[in-house]
Amino acid sequence: MAAAEQQGQINIELTEEIAEGEYANLAMIAHSHSEFVIDFIRLMPGIPKAKVKSRVVITPEHAKRFLAALEENILKYEQSFGVIKQTPEAPSFPLNFGGTIGEA
Repeated sequence: MAAAEQQGQINIELTEEIAEGEYANLAMIAHSHSEFVIDFIRLMPGIPKAKVKSRVVITPEHAKRFLAALEENILKYEQSFGVIKQTPEAPSFPLNFGGTIGEA
């Protein structure tokens, strides 16, 4: 067993393709009793068709951990750069993929 594994550390590989990232300005969230599905979407102004750029499927437990980590990071961001302003704008057309949906 490697020393990193013995200390409870995980060696995470990040490929060049994944490291480039993917821009998304809309997230749609659906869930069942056993998983949360988060679709990251790129919505372009004036174009009625949007593409899902990435889909992440996680367990409910990991969804809660993700929420806590995101809240912590938003707090740190706002302490460094000021409060994030939210606009009341929302897409003015239906964005339903079926199932139980949340929007971010």
